[in-house]
Amino acid sequence: MISQVQIYTNRSIRYSAEGVRLPLDCRAGAGSLGEGSDDSGCVTLGVSRGNSLEGREGRTVSGQGFHTLDDFDVRGKRVLLRIDVNSPVDEKTLRLQDGSKIKSSISTIRELMDRGARTAIIAHQGRPGDYDFIPLNEHAAYLSQYLGRRVRYIDDLVGKHAVNAIEALGEGEAILLKNVRDFPDEQAKKTPEEHSESQLVKSLSPLFDLFVNDAFASSHRSHASLVGFTPVMPSAAGRLMEREMRTLTQVFTSPKRPSTFIFGGTKFADALPVIEKLSEREHVDNILIAGLAGYAFLWALGTKVGSKTEALIKRDIDNETVENAKKLMASRGKKLHLPLDAAIDVDGVRVEMALDDLPEDASIKDIGSNTIEEFTRLISESKTIFLSGPPGMFEKEAFCRGTCEVLGAIVESEAFSVIGGGHSTAAANKFSFIGRISYVSTGGGALERLMLGKQMPAVEALKASAKKF
Repeated sequence: MISQVQIYTNRSIRYSAEGVRLPLDCRAGAGSLGEGSDDSGCVTLGVSRGNSLEGREGRTVSGQGFHTLDDFDVRGKRVLLRIDVNSPVDEKTLRLQDGSKIKSSISTIRELMDRGARTAIIAHQGRPGDYDFIPLNEHAAYLSQYLGRRVRYIDDLVGKHAVNAIEALGEGEAILLKNVRDFPDEQAKKTPEEHSESQLVKSLSPLFDLFVNDAFASSHRSHASLVGFTPVMPSAAGRLMEREMRTLTQVFTSPKRPSTFIFGGTKFADALPVIEKLSEREHVDNILIAGLAGYAFLWALGTKVGSKTEALIKRDIDNETVENAKKLMASRGKKLHLPLDAAIDVDGVRVEMALDDLPEDASIKDIGSNTIEEFTRLISESKTIFLSGPPGMFEKEAFCRGTCEVLGAIVESEAFSVIGGGHSTAAANKFSFIGRISYVSTGGGALERLMLGKQMPAVEALKASAKKF
């Protein structure tokens, strides 16, 4: 098992986001750790598992407070990798509908395999009792397809079959263990230290040299497989986790200006606290609110949006949300941009109208031409753009114009662009814009928590581990 942890310097390898090998120069200060070096070009720290890294307290290569794969020599070592592959499932066939989420951690897995690690992967799918709580054998097939190498599925988590498979791993090999939510206490609300006493952690941690967390989309949760290993063994962020935290932190705290944040989708009550927080920040110049969320905001301010639209809005918001929306408009209204008109559904046909002309039973499905013109103008003037949620019902051809034109304006701009959320990604894929977006985040709840400036339990656990090991 592991006897030393090494910091790579001038003769090592690092990888791009796509898993491509890149040269790694000596980093400033890398040779000042006071531990000497060997002829491999690595600075040897001489640390046994369970001991803190002398001379490295609070210092990490990532600059974000946690270790990354750059901090460890993984050749021949056993690595426990937590990823997020939770994917949409067809309720009738119980087969995966899409493998895009599974693809997000490929760069980390490929790097570990290329560097000779013996990798066991843990992940979740669905929740016990739900129809999408299924085994991970199909996920393993997707991983194998994307990697071009076999990732064997092991239908066991902590039993003899799993242990034997882990111990038999060769250099550069990887296996995927059973759905981690099959472990009864996986989702228990506990601290990392409490989770470290669980059967899951006590059974698996002695078998591994390093824990790597690449599950950014789950990093807002304090589950056993996400935070339980960090108190008891060296831990690092995977490339996806590292990339998400670096990119999103910059966008939310120090974007190039003018900066424009766009919110669509249906859940106004969820979006409002994020909009409130962003509106307080000096570096946020424009907040565009579209989709049902935009018309919910207008309704909260007293605008009539039609009985069918209103019925959908009332499912999501209460009196408190209405009052908060009014207060926000009064205090930060200059930054907020709401729909100017609407596209409604009249017997399946798109009909655009001014808000004052909407019929009593209007069913709004998209933003109208005046709104599109104003929103695309603001987008074209921006240097940073963030989009969460489509501006309209893009799944229907008659009502996809708003989403298509907003996304088109984003990719035609010279801004650094970020989109987040499953529906936003699906829309960008549908209209073939995905490859022209600067960055596509895998986060949902994690993304929202980061925007609110709240701590992420899994990230905080990695930071605590970096101070200890």
